[in-house]
Amino acid sequence: MGIQMKALLVGAAMAAVACTTILALIFSLANHQTLDRPYSKQYGVVFDAGSTHTALFLYQWVGNKENNTGIVSQKQSCDVDGAGISSYVQNPLAAGESLKKCLDIAKAAIPEGERKTTPVYLGATAGMRLLSLQNKSLADSILAEVTKTIQSYPFDFRGARILSGMEEGAFGWITINYLIESFIKHTFEGHWIHPKARKIIGALDLGGSSTQISFIPKDPVKTPDSSFNLQLYGYKYELYTHSYLCFGQDQALRKLQVYLHKTAGTSPVISHPCYHVGYNLSLTLNDLYNSPCVVKPNNFNSTAIVLFSGTGNSSHCLSLMENIVNLTDCAFSPDCGFNGTYQPPVNGEFFAFSAYFYTFDFLGLVPKAPLTQVLSTIETHCNKNWTSLTAENPKTKEKYLKDYCASAHYIMTILLKGYKFNNSWDQISFEKQVADTDVGWTLGYMLNLTNMIPSERSRAVTGVPHSQWAAQIFFIVFALFLSLLIIAILFVRDLSQ
Repeated sequence: MGIQMKALLVGAAMAAVACTTILALIFSLANHQTLDRPYSKQYGVVFDAGSTHTALFLYQWVGNKENNTGIVSQKQSCDVDGAGISSYVQNPLAAGESLKKCLDIAKAAIPEGERKTTPVYLGATAGMRLLSLQNKSLADSILAEVTKTIQSYPFDFRGARILSGMEEGAFGWITINYLIESFIKHTFEGHWIHPKARKIIGALDLGGSSTQISFIPKDPVKTPDSSFNLQLYGYKYELYTHSYLCFGQDQALRKLQVYLHKTAGTSPVISHPCYHVGYNLSLTLNDLYNSPCVVKPNNFNSTAIVLFSGTGNSSHCLSLMENIVNLTDCAFSPDCGFNGTYQPPVNGEFFAFSAYFYTFDFLGLVPKAPLTQVLSTIETHCNKNWTSLTAENPKTKEKYLKDYCASAHYIMTILLKGYKFNNSWDQISFEKQVADTDVGWTLGYMLNLTNMIPSERSRAVTGVPHSQWAAQIFFIVFALFLSLLIIAILFVRDLSQ
């Protein structure tokens, strides 16, 4: 074969390779696509250090955010063993140690690569607020010990602090309205939208040492110290919220015991109408008056013992609650709650949670029941004797069972006569969870804090579908193969000539 023919064939082969490559590139550019890679999951941990116990809540959200607020869901919760951290006044080191079991559980649930960037917060509520009033240095030492423990774990610890009562109330309100999709809603088309016909729910929280009410009133809040301004998902809210310190369930029942003791005279046996007939409780005066929410008598014998004996008188129990809840002294009448506090008229629907739920759940009154049924159920329960009550509820611990009567009457007093739900009782729903998530302040706290957690940068990638990429590679390889085949044939022919 002549040199000219060989050069022509080689040129043709190279042209075929070039043309095939150019065509593959043209197809690639023509079908070039931009795709969003999935955002990574991010995690956050909040400790709810309440007056009676501590709980850990683990939350997760994707790296992008909607109007600067993360879309957060609860992944896990863990109850810390023992009482609240405010009970460790004799051994602050043990307060930190008590958190380790739940921290280990959270550590195992978070992927190793995400732990160092997982923010952890501890919020202490009314129990620590009271301790701080009594002895600030002791409260600080307990917070220091829990800080040391959390810092020993591979997380991004953001601090342990005592929440104000207003924060506790406002964050509980955020939790509820987030869970019922009042702030933001996911459409069938896969978009997040702000609901036009949204329903904003009020929040009623009853803890051990404080109780909170939070809602959007019809008219602007009249006193600045009762107004809490929020911005979530691009919208502003003015919230009325108030926290009644020393009016949580445990402290209210302690006030009742002290009232009965002070009005009983010198008798060592004190009739208690909220305790069931047949139930007796012995306390030292030191235990009885060991609270900043009650006034200690002068020169009392701290080791002296008093005996509370149940009389099971439901109507008398209810009437005594008005001695615990001050319903008269209010300079803002008629815009009053209780204990002399300004409160605009309640507005809209409300969720009642924490001790509200647990008391009404025991009585079989959740999530809603007519007011007449509630009142009759409470009276029937209070008039039962202790023997029959324990026989009916063998699995319920005595420390809870003894107080359901008093708690129920206290709840009715603050709801009906304090907050004035007389004409809107059917607007209250007693709830523990919404959308498989615990109702409380911790989720609202995390939602508010995600405003300060940056979004991930865009994770968009550009390229072509895998099938197209494979076809392009095939064309290029096939062209190279044909070219090499032509060159090989030419070489073999030269050798044979």
